[in-house]
Order: sequence, then structure tokens, then C-alpha cells
Amino acid sequence: MALISVRNLHVGERIADVSFALERGDMLGVIGPNGAGKSTLLKSLAGILDYRGEIDFDGHAVDAMSPRQRAQGIGLLPQSGESAWSLNVEDVVALGRLPWGDQDAEAIRVAVNQAGVNELLGRKVDQLSGGERARVWLARVLAGHPKLLLADEPIASLDLYYQRSVMEVLRLYANAGQGVILAIHDLALAARYCDKLCLLHHGRVHAWGTPDKVLTDANLSEVFRIPVHVDLQASPPVVSPR
Repeated sequence: MALISVRNLHVGERIADVSFALERGDMLGVIGPNGAGKSTLLKSLAGILDYRGEIDFDGHAVDAMSPRQRAQGIGLLPQSGESAWSLNVEDVVALGRLPWGDQDAEAIRVAVNQAGVNELLGRKVDQLSGGERARVWLARVLAGHPKLLLADEPIASLDLYYQRSVMEVLRLYANAGQGVILAIHDLALAARYCDKLCLLHHGRVHAWGTPDKVLTDANLSEVFRIPVHVDLQASPPVVSPR
């Protein structure tokens, strides 16, 4: 049984007739131009947007699950995170345990190590750089240890070192038997780390499958409207405008 299965998903005027399934241990990259519906898709999978169609998570219909059940099983890392209060980093990470109603110190410690924010402990989150905050929000989601982790542009504000670091964290998280779905603009990193890709265009699935099936010159040139050079045999893979 798939970890999450989506059938004929429609979300307002943003998403139309999207269907796919993700197995445990897999990492799916959702790609496409700005406005293609990537963020809308992730929010609907998390059950926080109204939709038509079917989303089954771990054998349960998402719209029939309680908010707490969804929060325990599905963790959403939004595109940008802000704190209304000047909290310590460790307090922000501990918020990831709210769905479980505990302060599991070991889960928090593991999440801090995974996200690489040990050196930020004791600091106020509102005093961090955008890239540092992004890693703290990732640690918060990891602390809840969801079966499915949804990440909306998790590397957008990170430097090259932490881009690779975060992608490796997500890859290892999937490898441990969970599922990861992330929206990502860097097609070369998507090819390098993701098992499957979903190329969205105007809210519809233009292509779905392994990176070699999705990241073709024809697919990318049509969707992004420019000639694209693709070399997936290079190490690391290369995807760039011509």
C-alpha cells in the first residue's frame, strides 16, 4: 500500500486532475515554473486546503482524519517561516512535538543534529539569518517525526553548503522508511536526490516518473519556454538553460 495516494485532485482553479502515489522510502520532487501549483499541491496534501478528489494517507482519507492525526502523520515545512515571538531556537524545535503532546528530549536532540542547528541553540530565532531560520524550521518538523514530510522550497534561502546538507537530510529521512515530497526549483539537485519527479504546468501534471523520464529537453523546454540543456549522466547531473 502506498504511503500517500492522490486521485483526481482539484484545488480551486490552481490544481486540476492530479493523480500520483508515493511509496515509503521514496522522495518526490515537485517541479515547475512559478505559479504552476507546487505550494498549493503541498498544502492540499497536508489537508489544510479544501479540495475535490481523493487523498489517502497511510490507509486513511486525509479529509476524514482529525487535525491532530494529520499533524502527527504529515509534517509541513512552509516556504517561509516566521515567529510572532522572540523564542529560543530550542523552543521553536520543541514546537514540533505539539501534535504528540510531549517534550520528547531524544526526538528533539535528533532533529537538532539532523538539521545541523546545534551551534544555534541558545539564540533567539528572530536574530538569525534567513538561512539559519530555515534550518530551525526544518528541525521543528523533524522533531515530530512524521511519516510524510512535505517541504516547500526548503533550500531557497540557503548557501551551497547547506543546500546540499538539507537535501542529504531529506534523502536520509526518506531512506529510513518515511516519505518526502518537496517543491524545488533547482532541477539538478532534484535529479540528484529524488526518486521521482512531478512536473507541474498550469496546475496539471505535465510529466511524472523517474528523473530521466521527466527531465527531458522536450518537457522542460515546453514548460519553461526556453531551450534547456540536460545531462543526467554527469556527476552531479546538469540541467541548465542553453
